[in-house]
Amino acid sequence: MRPARLEAFADGVFAIAATLLILNVDAQVTDGDLGDNLLHIWPSYLAYAVSFVTIGIMWVNHHTVMAQIDRTDRRFLFANIGLLMCIAFVPFPTRLVAEHIRGDGARDAALVYGFTMVATAIMFNITWFYASVGRRLLKADADPAVVSGITRAYLPGPWIYLAATLLAFVNPTASVIAFLAIAAFYVLESSILGNSA
Repeated sequence: MRPARLEAFADGVFAIAATLLILNVDAQVTDGDLGDNLLHIWPSYLAYAVSFVTIGIMWVNHHTVMAQIDRTDRRFLFANIGLLMCIAFVPFPTRLVAEHIRGDGARDAALVYGFTMVATAIMFNITWFYASVGRRLLKADADPAVVSGITRAYLPGPWIYLAATLLAFVNPTASVIAFLAIAAFYVLESSILGNSA
């Protein structure tokens, strides 16, 4: 099977996940003074921005992977389903962080967000390594520099997200700031170092 149908399905999942994020912000506007409400929900704006950029980075990464893929098989399709399931879940922990970062639930919200990111990074690794080990599903002309670059970029991902997640046990706000820093790093890394992909 050629990867075009998988890419189309994945694009739909990414678009829905990114769109659901704004509904989480909209849900935060309650009765009362609108100006006060809009100021009070600033964590929702920040959570939206971080998660939207993160989903965007994931979309770029998925596109980069799919550009190297010649064909798919059932295992690769199921690995992608696991990956897309994690991505579609992102709006839920985003809302938890937005609603609870200033209260008693901050640690739990940051942990749910973090473990979602860890699971997503693991699924990216499973998907990529299933396709790339032994060049199982790669195009015959896949650029070795791009292939090794993807591998180098994906390997530390779960560990970076795990470190940021475990930080929530000490300081949930610092954990959320770490997720923001990770998103900023990956944007810069993709833009500067990933131009050839």
